[in-house]
Amino acid sequence: MSETSPAGSPDHASADFDEMTRDIAEVPAVEVIVTVAVNLMSAAAVKLGLTEEGDTYKDLDEARKLVTALAGLLDASATEISSFHAAPLRDGLKSLQLAFREASIVPDEPGQGPGEKYTGPVYG
Repeated sequence: MSETSPAGSPDHASADFDEMTRDIAEVPAVEVIVTVAVNLMSAAAVKLGLTEEGDTYKDLDEARKLVTALAGLLDASATEISSFHAAPLRDGLKSLQLAFREASIVPDEPGQGPGEKYTGPVYG
């Protein structure tokens, strides 16, 4: 990268991408999986109205998608990330599933809630 390349130039963008690639190459897979799971959990909490903003961003359709994606990720990666990482994530998932059930005007049948095809029925 040239010292005189403006920030928006193709040379600068390529250098940023190369730096990001190097950075991500140094991150263990477990850390990437856990980070993605935490981001899904955070987004689901917002869409369930569980944050300081309350119902401002509440959207149960969006929350269902996020919780299901989280459940699928945890189901697929549970044996890869060890119980040390998986157990608290599963606890968080269950809390989100229960919050979804409570927030729903017409709750899903047991086993039909978000992510329950991966986790099995969730009861309070």
